[in-house]
Amino acid sequence: MTRAGSPAPDEAARARAVRGLALAARSLEQAAGDLTLAQYRVLAYVAAGAARSSLVARGLALAKPTVTAAVDGLVERALLTREAVVGDRRSLRLAVTRAGEAALRDAERSMGGRLDEILEYAQHPDALVAALRDLDDAIAARMQSRRVRA
Repeated sequence: MTRAGSPAPDEAARARAVRGLALAARSLEQAAGDLTLAQYRVLAYVAAGAARSSLVARGLALAKPTVTAAVDGLVERALLTREAVVGDRRSLRLAVTRAGEAALRDAERSMGGRLDEILEYAQHPDALVAALRDLDDAIAARMQSRRVRA
């Protein structure tokens, strides 16, 4: 049983769901323009309030070198800045620039368009969007619980 009380999907159903998510991720990455999915995730996470690389790494379950590489690329393109933390000379705070906000909006608009193309083929597009929103909520809750435990 799942937490919601419904039976867990069987192995074949889970395999199809994983395959669908993997293919959807590739399709979204192709639509993200010049952002990689790793850069998109970091940029979106920082825009949502994560201000330090260590929090981004923990929250997104990424290795610190992976986050550092994504942040370096975003800083190089002036989409993120690293700013000193008052009272802590060793820490840096990440901040999304105006260009970063625009890049994030553009990527989400383009990826949303790609999702719309996929939804044209869905038998129940509204239910699929609801399921994806539920997935987003579940992932956010999992990320929150990981932050609390850390």
